[in-house]
Amino acid sequence: MDHGRMTPLGARLLDHGIRAMNHCTGPHKDHAFTGLAAGNVVELGAGGGSNLGWLPQGTRLYAVEPNRTMHDPLRERCARAGIEAVVLPVSAEALPLPDACVDEVICSLVLCTVPDAEAALAEVVRVLRPGGRFRFVEHVAAPAGSLRGRVQTAVQRPWGALAGGCDPHRDTLARIDAAGFTTVRARRGLLRHSPVWPVNTVVWGQAVR
Repeated sequence: MDHGRMTPLGARLLDHGIRAMNHCTGPHKDHAFTGLAAGNVVELGAGGGSNLGWLPQGTRLYAVEPNRTMHDPLRERCARAGIEAVVLPVSAEALPLPDACVDEVICSLVLCTVPDAEAALAEVVRVLRPGGRFRFVEHVAAPAGSLRGRVQTAVQRPWGALAGGCDPHRDTLARIDAAGFTTVRARRGLLRHSPVWPVNTVVWGQAVR
């Protein structure tokens, strides 16, 4: 989760909520993240490390996390998991990494909060080596005209104020499709057991550089 515009308390509370949602998004992450090979991996919005369980030992993780409050817990969890972590206190729109330097980029429930998602995705394409993969699980806008979509639009402003800039009605998959990947394979569905009804519409999959 991109916590850069949140207070330390808000970031911790939101990270706790994201970790609690793993029981809902776990099957989607299994689909998107399974097969990650030990290598150079970027995670956008690493938070407190809720996705470490999908990374193999020996991974060198570039953990993009703007909120410094999360850094010590993240480093501790990486050490316990056998993951070498380089924590980057930067935004997803400006990664301090050279071109074509990483094998994989992962993110979950992050692009909803990034102010310029197109710029962040351009950075993903830039830092991935040819053939590298972007693996994602994101909540997105519900279908146009649906009740859920109308609710997302109605709560867009207060939701963003309460949830660190999260946009419940962002068409993230369209942005991924337009980012310049060679192929994008994604599925769409609902988080059946999530209590957060407005953001239950999700997409998950992989895009190849």
